[in-house]
Amino acid sequence: MISDIEVLCKLGNIKYNLMKNDPFRFFVRSFMAGAYLGIAAILSYTLGALLNDHSVVGKIAVAGTFGIGLVAIVYLGAELFTGNCFVTIMPVLKGELKFRSILPMWLTCYVGNMVGIALICFLFIKSGSQESIMIPYLQGVMESKLNFSVIELLIRGILCNFIVCVAAYSGVKIKDETAKLIVIMILVMTFVLPGFEHCVANGGIFAMGMTQLGNTINWSLMPIHMLVSSIGNILGGSVLLAVPIYIMFRTPQK
Repeated sequence: MISDIEVLCKLGNIKYNLMKNDPFRFFVRSFMAGAYLGIAAILSYTLGALLNDHSVVGKIAVAGTFGIGLVAIVYLGAELFTGNCFVTIMPVLKGELKFRSILPMWLTCYVGNMVGIALICFLFIKSGSQESIMIPYLQGVMESKLNFSVIELLIRGILCNFIVCVAAYSGVKIKDETAKLIVIMILVMTFVLPGFEHCVANGGIFAMGMTQLGNTINWSLMPIHMLVSSIGNILGGSVLLAVPIYIMFRTPQK
């Protein structure tokens, strides 16, 4: 019987070899993952704007629908940076790859995700759709996101990708397609509803905010926000989840 570690290492090596042998194709897969999350962002944030006067219902609507992005990534085959932080660290933990070997893959995936989601969110705002309700909604979201404690933001990033990677891990383990869809949607809702920070999703919402609001917002703290949430996401996937999973399922040395 193939262990979880072997399955995850195989997936990690497939991603590494794709990046090594066909980096442009890997980038396009990363771009599409960002684009799929962009679709989810359009749906969830439009619902949030429509229900802005009913804050509790609006937050539940945003959290309950954003998971469609991860579902699309899992089912359609794309490369999400936050999920790859978990899967591709496994061959490193097992000693099959060096950590420095996967860094170009992480960087390419990160950039591809950001380009994909930023483009879709930029086009959404430029379309003028729902502009009257998006302006006040985005104003509130931006003011909230750019008022942060670095430590709290880091922890939110860690918890976010711990949950995202549990969802990705569930997608590998669960064979029934309906059960897989439900579990992924609920787990994504688990990180969105408390306001945990997903760096790629943040790239999309900041793209919306910058396009819609322009110089009416002080964006000077945005790079720090993106950096801290990204570091948190890396730690949540590659340390907080990956290390215990590796210890749980590794083959004991004889």
